[in-house]
Amino acid sequence: MLKKVFVSPDPGRSRLRFAARAVLGIGLAVVVCGLAGTSLVGAIIGGLAALLALFTVTDATVRGQAVTTALLPVTGLPVLTAAAALHDLPVARDLTFLAVVGAGVYARRWGPRGHSLGVFAFMTFFIAQFLPATTDRLPEMFAAVLLSVAAAATVRFGLWCYERRRPAPAVPAPPPGTGLARITTRQAVQATAGAGFALVVGQLVSGDRWYWAVGATWWVFVNTTSRGETLVRGFRRVLGTVVGIGLGFLIAVPVAGSPVPTAVLAAACVFGIFYTAAVSYTWMMLCVTLLAELLYGLLGVLGPGLLALRIAETGVGALGAALAVLFVLPVTTHAVTDVWIQRALRCVHACTAEAAARLAGTEGADPAPRVAELEQLLGRVRLSVAPLVHPLSPMPGRKRRARRVLGLLDDCAREIRGLVAVAADPEASHDARLAAACWRVEAAVEALTGGGAVPARAGGPRAAEPALAHLHDLEHALAELAAPLRSPSGSRLAGA
Repeated sequence: MLKKVFVSPDPGRSRLRFAARAVLGIGLAVVVCGLAGTSLVGAIIGGLAALLALFTVTDATVRGQAVTTALLPVTGLPVLTAAAALHDLPVARDLTFLAVVGAGVYARRWGPRGHSLGVFAFMTFFIAQFLPATTDRLPEMFAAVLLSVAAAATVRFGLWCYERRRPAPAVPAPPPGTGLARITTRQAVQATAGAGFALVVGQLVSGDRWYWAVGATWWVFVNTTSRGETLVRGFRRVLGTVVGIGLGFLIAVPVAGSPVPTAVLAAACVFGIFYTAAVSYTWMMLCVTLLAELLYGLLGVLGPGLLALRIAETGVGALGAALAVLFVLPVTTHAVTDVWIQRALRCVHACTAEAAARLAGTEGADPAPRVAELEQLLGRVRLSVAPLVHPLSPMPGRKRRARRVLGLLDDCAREIRGLVAVAADPEASHDARLAAACWRVEAAVEALTGGGAVPARAGGPRAAEPALAHLHDLEHALAELAAPLRSPSGSRLAGA
């Protein structure tokens, strides 16, 4: 786990910049709230609003990110008002909270913007329980949210907008569908059911901190699509929380809310949340847990009993998510994996065709966007296959096959990148054999995704020409994929 965080590659130092900017943006938000005369509660809600504005907004373009950021208060303030108005009406409050959960997950069908607004709406209701929010505090809380989102936007789009110098990343569209065939619809039902379980059982565990269980259920569902992904994420959330609680006894409890050490440690936790989010959910949850402990220290309620209660509520929330994905409209790991593998294979063919057209001198042929799309699709494949290759996976046969598939797909991506590099050379020329090799690649992809027989790759020695060599190695990788994708066990990783 340590190696995954500290040795994981960081191209362009994007994770480092992401984390450093978050510390700057959230720090500015807290300072602005303090200068505006808000109380400690106002400063905390402002800092959390800035954190969400910097963390959850993931539109592909800077313009899209700015629009989504501007819409966050439009979504969050009405939810905050409802939470405050229902503070003393537990039944109505609970039903409204579950409605926010369902709507927040359902909104993911509208892409990154829907996801961001759904997360902000949920967390606004959650924060209203955490602080708690009452109607007399609403003016201060409104001011804190607006000032903090503005401060975060100033840092993100003004002082340090490093995204402007980078091309917009390719974002693969989610698998289509209608009604209950759409994954977001199923997840909305699952999340609502899991949150309902967490809410009821969480209140039996604690009438004051029950919302922790609902929060645990919610965050287990974020960025997951299948049953296996959700179960693995739930395990990692519990693990990160337990380790974070253990560290809290050594770090947060001795500090006991002292302002300067708490501020320094909170900044370190914020950095850790943003720096580790892309590579380790366990580490991210460890940092989130420590940050929550530090905030409770500032509020003067941190103690061993509270830490033990957090573990219990997190376990309840993870259990609720697990039960929901297992028994309520389940989306199997293999069903999701099949979709992403097939899309990745079709993208392999599209990359090959574009590169061949470029070599043939076709005007406007550019394989670079396709390569970027392939990298994104392979990322989705790795995410969906992760439960099968997890160390705790009870199916060694499927684990071996999944690792083999990932390795061969990585081989395909490597040969595609090499082919595209050759095609970018203005001195490279078209060879008549390229058309035949590209046709064989297309036939192999169609066979793998359609259930037909994969044609045998061309024999003979490896071609000396770079483009042909990459195509022949690509053919070999596609031919090798047929075996692990079509296991006779009946649990294929991809295919018709």
